[in-house]
This record gives sequence, C-alpha cells and structure tokens, in this order.
Amino acid sequence: MKNLKYKDIEAFVFRLWQREVSEEKISQKETELLDQWKIHVEKSLDKNHMKESAERVLFSLESYFIQPPIINHPNGFRKYVYQIAAVIILLFSIGGIFTYHTFFKPDVYVAKSGNEKVYLADGSVVTLFPGAELTVKKSFPADTRVVDLKGDAIFSVAKSKKHPFIVQADGFSTKVLGTVFKITQAGNDKAVDLYEGKVAVSYAGVPVTFLKPHQKWTNFGVSRTAAIISFKKENKSKKEFPSLLSLSFNDVTLKEVTEVLQKNYNINIIYPKEVADKKITADFTGGNTDENVEALAFILGLEVQKEKQIYILKKQP
Repeated sequence: MKNLKYKDIEAFVFRLWQREVSEEKISQKETELLDQWKIHVEKSLDKNHMKESAERVLFSLESYFIQPPIINHPNGFRKYVYQIAAVIILLFSIGGIFTYHTFFKPDVYVAKSGNEKVYLADGSVVTLFPGAELTVKKSFPADTRVVDLKGDAIFSVAKSKKHPFIVQADGFSTKVLGTVFKITQAGNDKAVDLYEGKVAVSYAGVPVTFLKPHQKWTNFGVSRTAAIISFKKENKSKKEFPSLLSLSFNDVTLKEVTEVLQKNYNINIIYPKEVADKKITADFTGGNTDENVEALAFILGLEVQKEKQIYILKKQP
C-alpha cells in the first residue's frame, strides 16, 4: 500500500472520509486499509475500542506522513499538534461513518421491477414481489429474528424452536418458528396466506390469530377486523374453494360491518341511515348467514325481515 500517492496523512484520511460521505467508489488500496481496521474493531464498541482502533489506523498511515521539521522553528511543534489533532478528528469522523455502515446501518432490499430473492443469515429465504422492500437489522439473527416489510413477499423461514421469526408489516405482525407463508399489503387490505407450518398474526384491536396450513388471515381492508378463511380442495376439480371460518369486529362502524358481511355471504343488508356510524363489537364465528344477521340486528335493537338474499333491518313496532 506504500505506492499510494498522498503527501500527508491529512490528505489521505480526508479523501477517505470524503468518499465515504459522497458514496464515491473507494480504491482497492484504501479498501484494504479499511478492512485492516475492521478486523480489529469489536462489535461491542466503546470509547476505548474506538481509541485503540484509531491508533492502529494512525500507525498504519505513518508511512504516508511527512513530519514537518520542528527544530529551529518556534511554531513547528504547535503546527505538528494541530495536524495531529486534525487527523484524529478526521479519523473519528470516518470511524463513526465506517462503524455505522459496517455494524449498525440496516440492510435494505428492494424488488424494483421483478421478483427478488433475499437469502438471510439464518437460512431463511424471502421472495419480494415488485415494489416490495425488506429491512434487516445488522443484529439479525438474534434471540428473536425480526425483519420489516413493505409490500408483498413470500417467506420460507428456517426452523428454530428457540428463535421466533417476526415480520413487522404495516400495522400488523406475523410470528413464526419455521414455515412458509405469504404477506400481502394493498392499501388498507392486509392478508397472510399460510402454506406450511403455523403462524400467529397480531393486529391492533383484535385477538391474536393462529393459522394452520391452507388458511388465510385478512382484515378485508377494515381496521380492527379479523377473519380466517380456509381453502379446501374439491376432489374432482382439485380447485380450492374458500370457506369463512371466523369473523370478528372490535368497535367497527355498522356501515363497514355490513359491507364485509355482504361481500362474504353474497347478500344485501338494508338498515336505517341513522345507525350507519354506530360502532359494533361482535364475533360471528360459527354462525350461518341468517344467525349472524340476526345477531347483528339484536345488537342494534332492530328486527330482521328477509326477502330472498335481502335482509332488511328495521325498528321494532
């Protein structure tokens, strides 16, 4: 590395610092020197480690430094001190940036146009769909394996009974020990499709939901709403047909509740306009269409009149 053409140590260190900040490509020789520094830097950094690291780099750079003569120059010593002080400041500046990028700055993966596979340190594989973004902290994997997701992705998680894998998405999280599942986020619509294993889905305002293979968790695009849909294959056609296993609402407006019921049961519900914004908390798990609409009317203090696939909720006479 002695063929580097730098007149003094300040120019060398400043150039490294300048390139790190501007994200300009660092030369191979400079990279070698930074790698030497990195080898000596422990993960549990403190002031003593930083000081020792800076001293090692300073020692490595001494060959580039032309010491200013201090004999017969009354201000020479002061000038030398100023130069060393400037070097130390620059060393700590580049040290802070280098340390942050090496040990603390999260790794961000983005699928810009097509699908992109991300191979994580624990053996898990994430397939990002176009536009999706995965953020992985430098501490991964730890006692708890945590990643952040924007957009849609399929996760094939390496099995570990002791170290849960958690995907933090927009407003909800999915916790697993080892499985294959898909997370979908489209505006307010959130969904988790489970293919293998078992997952727990946490969503604000509703109980934690546990999924089995071939089941899907969704909020139907409504806050504080949770549902489980099961997909069963028909023997003859081998097509998967959805079946609503559970449905719960926690402080959700009647308007939003009826929209979900109408969509899933293929019915039409008519109710007085003045109760459209009334908040409903109910669990419709296990009931059929008639029973669930009757339960909704009971909560509102209304009666039900049915005409084919139309349910009319009206005040009791």
